[in-house]
Amino acid sequence: QVQLVESGGGLVQAGGSLRLSCLASGRTFPRVAMGWFRQAPGKERDIVAVISDSGSTTYYANSVKGRFTISRDNAKNTMYLQMNSLKPEDTAVYYCASARSKFTVTAFQSSGPDYWGQGTQVTD
Repeated sequence: QVQLVESGGGLVQAGGSLRLSCLASGRTFPRVAMGWFRQAPGKERDIVAVISDSGSTTYYANSVKGRFTISRDNAKNTMYLQMNSLKPEDTAVYYCASARSKFTVTAFQSSGPDYWGQGTQVTD
């Protein structure tokens, strides 16, 4: 089992920045691909960004490309989402997720996550 805990959400003005963190614990080896999702009120949960096991490959939704950066520090079992130039439409609950035995961005997107965090609210 893997436990994921997000932090770093909050209220920010349009054009501002936030950095979300996701701390993984439990069965964190081998490293797997991870991702960020978000869900706005009344809408479906959408993928935001994905990062491979090593951090060498990333994927971004078109809506955040150029503004958000996903990264990870495997030594700290932590994934990050740096969010810049925030817009009102970025308001949502943000979830981190991981996929059991999936190591690439493509595999993560094909199979979907197995583990979810509890979510952190971002309000712009």
